[in-house]
Amino acid sequence: MRFRSYPHRHADAIIAHDAYMGARYGEFVKAMESISDVDLICDFRQQKAKHKVRGTNFKSLTPSINRLLKQRLSVIPGWESEVDIFNDTEGIIGNTEWRLDFACEDGFAVEVAFNHGEAIAWNLLKPVLASELNHVQKAIQTRMGIYVCATEAMKRAGNIDSASGSYEKVQRYLMPMMNQLTTPMMLIGIDAPETFYIDKKTRDVVLFENDPWKVSG
Repeated sequence: MRFRSYPHRHADAIIAHDAYMGARYGEFVKAMESISDVDLICDFRQQKAKHKVRGTNFKSLTPSINRLLKQRLSVIPGWESEVDIFNDTEGIIGNTEWRLDFACEDGFAVEVAFNHGEAIAWNLLKPVLASELNHVQKAIQTRMGIYVCATEAMKRAGNIDSASGSYEKVQRYLMPMMNQLTTPMMLIGIDAPETFYIDKKTRDVVLFENDPWKVSG
């Protein structure tokens, strides 16, 4: 997958000068880059076929992106998925709402967010909670965050809900929330595929070579 990135609180400089963080970030980036258009098309078609048998809807690329990224990261030592931020042994707060999509100890807390735009602020805060000290006992301690979402072009090409938060919109949250977002973070926006898009009406894959329609960036 192609993507663009934006640093919050000099995250890019830290990655460039800290060998451990640079290596961990490199692993994450390599995992994203290893997902090809063919991978996305195959997974999308497979998942759509399963949903058709069950009689349920399946329309966008987001489940395929999540599945493929989880597959890539699961084979890298130190990376975990669906990671609890807190060690709530007494059941006071519950862990479901306090969970990261991916994380590596003493490294990165990762949120992959394709949900409604109203959740942007909360999704941005979770890496901060994982990286800063807290009154509640922690289950994992990270140092930086990675926030992954779709660009506006990817939302159109991937048939992602128009109400979902986008890379461009998330950037507008960073300055007003500077005092709250104390953890350095890399914002990653996934770009539209180069060879295909998901048709909004048919919810099928359309290859550019077979159709003149294009997704503008």
